[in-house]
Amino acid sequence: MRNIKLVIEYDGKEFNGWQKQPTKLNIQGTIEQAIKSITGEDVELNASGRTDAGVHALGQVANFKTNSQIPIEKFAIAINSRLKKSIVIKKAEEVDERFHSRLNCKRKTYRYIINNSPYGTAIYRYLETHIPQKLNVEKMKKAVKYFIGEHDFKAFKASGTSSKSSVRTIYDAKIYQNGDKIYIELTGNGFLYNMVRIIAGTLVEVGLEKIEPEKIEEIIKEGKRENAGKTLPPNGLYLVDVKYE
Repeated sequence: MRNIKLVIEYDGKEFNGWQKQPTKLNIQGTIEQAIKSITGEDVELNASGRTDAGVHALGQVANFKTNSQIPIEKFAIAINSRLKKSIVIKKAEEVDERFHSRLNCKRKTYRYIINNSPYGTAIYRYLETHIPQKLNVEKMKKAVKYFIGEHDFKAFKASGTSSKSSVRTIYDAKIYQNGDKIYIELTGNGFLYNMVRIIAGTLVEVGLEKIEPEKIEEIIKEGKRENAGKTLPPNGLYLVDVKYE
């Protein structure tokens, strides 16, 4: 039995998230069907984490077990030949049988993209979130640093989160700008349901000068969801990278 690790890129706009569902188009089920069409096997694809409807990935990682003898260098090409153009297998490699994409994950990086131009965009409307009001990016840069470290992120999780603990560690948090685009990037050991989108929404409140940067520390400590910002839409969110070392 071989254990195959995939690195996957996808445009999430037409999918109802990663997780397999019987009646809705999803990424996991779509890739599993493509694998079955080339191996003849029903496989279970384990991802590093589930992304929501409309969320994108540049480097999602997933693995599956197979008895197929397809050469590893041809696996990605073979799967891609059976996939929609909105999903691409960027890499396939054979890994140790004990490797598990979710359980062995050490850190993930997410990116949130904001279009801060007055009029937005027609072409990229599903790939970023438009906020027409001018944001104070310097204040946002000050605020984002308060998220670094181990904290209880209770104020930044959506209701319905199944995780027992809301304590997570953020290793790096930064904001950078390129023209009208503002990028929020967070690297951590794990993220709660909607955590990145709520942090991004809170940073937008800072950018709108409704919350002072120093207030972030207090919002984290108090742990009340109502003190944090809105949950921004899924279309601006990308799973960028997953690390195992």
